[in-house]
Amino acid sequence: MSPEFLYTIEVILNGLMAGIMYSLVALGFVLIFKASGIFNYAQGVMALFAALTLVGFQSGQIPFSHLINVMFGTEYHHWGEGMNNFLAIVLTILVMIAFAWLVEKLVLKHLVNQAPIILFMATIGLAFFMEGFGDLMWGANIKTLDVGIPSGGSFWWEDVTRTWATEGSEYYGMYIDVLDVWATGIAVALVIVLMLFSQFTKTGRALRAVADDHQAALTVGISLRTIWVIVWSIAGIVALVAGIMWGSKSGVQFSLSLIALKALPVLILGGFTSIPGAIIGGLIIGVGEKLFEFWVGPLIGGATENWFAYVLALFFLMFRPQGLFGEKIIERV
Repeated sequence: MSPEFLYTIEVILNGLMAGIMYSLVALGFVLIFKASGIFNYAQGVMALFAALTLVGFQSGQIPFSHLINVMFGTEYHHWGEGMNNFLAIVLTILVMIAFAWLVEKLVLKHLVNQAPIILFMATIGLAFFMEGFGDLMWGANIKTLDVGIPSGGSFWWEDVTRTWATEGSEYYGMYIDVLDVWATGIAVALVIVLMLFSQFTKTGRALRAVADDHQAALTVGISLRTIWVIVWSIAGIVALVAGIMWGSKSGVQFSLSLIALKALPVLILGGFTSIPGAIIGGLIIGVGEKLFEFWVGPLIGGATENWFAYVLALFFLMFRPQGLFGEKIIERV
């Protein structure tokens, strides 16, 4: 095969891997929107907060240490050498579940049957609060996240693909990040579990009932408050997975919260109510932006990855606003 063809395959594979990373964030949006009709603007910040908390437990950092030191004139920063990865992840999951309970207790229960725009504005306020709270709790410095997932290029894959090129051509093999491969496997497993949970469990069916009609769900004995705690807890766990993958790839820093913006085109393409749609939308965005940058970018100055996804989403909004897998909403007037 020609090197040009192999380079195209490499771009597609890396696009698929990038799309999976986008989909991990989009999943959290879909889960909360399906169960409560709320577009959770805070999902990206939840991924950041989960990653910050995980690193804090791993390193043995004292929460609010900067504030404590300023108030009492102390110099305490760490309580010990930290925890192993498994215990740190378990404790971070418990923190995200506690966060879900607090969100329901302090915010959501006061907004039952309010207009969607009010719920959306509440999540915007929640996002800014969480970002400031995370800064106060763990500090604003860039942190390294390592949970034992390998990263870097696969030398084995480079050696294998080098032999695919036409003999005598200068081709050195495909570069594939091992971390992206792990992210793909984890995302596939997560989607399968969530789909089975949504379709075949009593709680999953209750989630869908609440999304359709809050009042009707209440009349048949479904606890709206319990359902909201459950779905925000699941979204928090999904945010933790996304935070681990993105944090392992680029470090835990406050720009991590901006990945939510890249999830928006994914949701527009896949549909706000479809778990498989979040994955398919992410794959389309990932492959599309990489191929566009590879083929068209050099002709127009590059940097097309920054805006390609949003332009594609704009076309979908004009011709299929419910997305590829979203439910078409028909309102009688």
